[in-house]
Amino acid sequence: MRVATWNVNSIRSRVGRVVDWLVREDVDVLGMQEIKAKPDQFPYEAFAEAGYEIELHGLNQWNGVAFASRLPMSDVTVGFPSAPGFGKVDEAGDLPQEARALGVTVDGTRLWSLYVPNGRELDNPHYPYKLEWLARLADATRSWLTADLDLKLALMGDFNIAPLDTDVWDIAAFEGKTHVSQPERDAFAAFETAGLTDVLRTRGVEGYTYWDYQQLRFPRNEGMRIDFILGSKSFTELVTDARIERNERKGDAPSDHVPLVVDLDVPTDEDDDDRPMIF
Repeated sequence: MRVATWNVNSIRSRVGRVVDWLVREDVDVLGMQEIKAKPDQFPYEAFAEAGYEIELHGLNQWNGVAFASRLPMSDVTVGFPSAPGFGKVDEAGDLPQEARALGVTVDGTRLWSLYVPNGRELDNPHYPYKLEWLARLADATRSWLTADLDLKLALMGDFNIAPLDTDVWDIAAFEGKTHVSQPERDAFAAFETAGLTDVLRTRGVEGYTYWDYQQLRFPRNEGMRIDFILGSKSFTELVTDARIERNERKGDAPSDHVPLVVDLDVPTDEDDDDRPMIF
């Protein structure tokens, strides 16, 4: 099974590129972030013609997460328990939820498409919201893995954190900014403590996943590594290959992010040794 994640930065603007890539690269399941579309705005037809079904969580023209899969999806879950909200308090006294997390199960593998809050600036209210969002997701992750020690789980998407100094082109350029602050890096490290592994990094996959549109960042390779696939032990053991699709930052109207891909050796019914023998 080939699984990928991609911050598409507006699916309506890039549907042609995304569907073409899915077919060309023979991807089974794609988690998308920043779809920037409500359900009635999503370009379902283009995906359906290519053989993909869609599950999505989109509330407005911002944020939004989705899955495109040519395999059956089940246990569709919008958001995770205790996810904090952000913005103006509503009439019930609650902060509104944003469209940032969507979970599905495909062929026994639990996948989450995640768009972690940006944080904006260190003194912006979005920054503590980001840290709280990550902390609660880590708590949820621990509970999932405690409930099922053999859970094949992957958290995939745009984490808006560069865990290492080498994950940005020049750490000095990020002094006093978000994405590289110690509290953010500690929040990212909590997922490793919870039992997850950076599937691509542990396989020696190098490279950035994001380049800003401004100041010729991509031609100069002034990028950031902020997109990840974090897998449980049972998920990681299934991975046979992994890569960053850097070339998808090239060409006409690309997203500022590129896809991450993993190949999984997922057992099927044909691999079940307990099936009846036929002579």
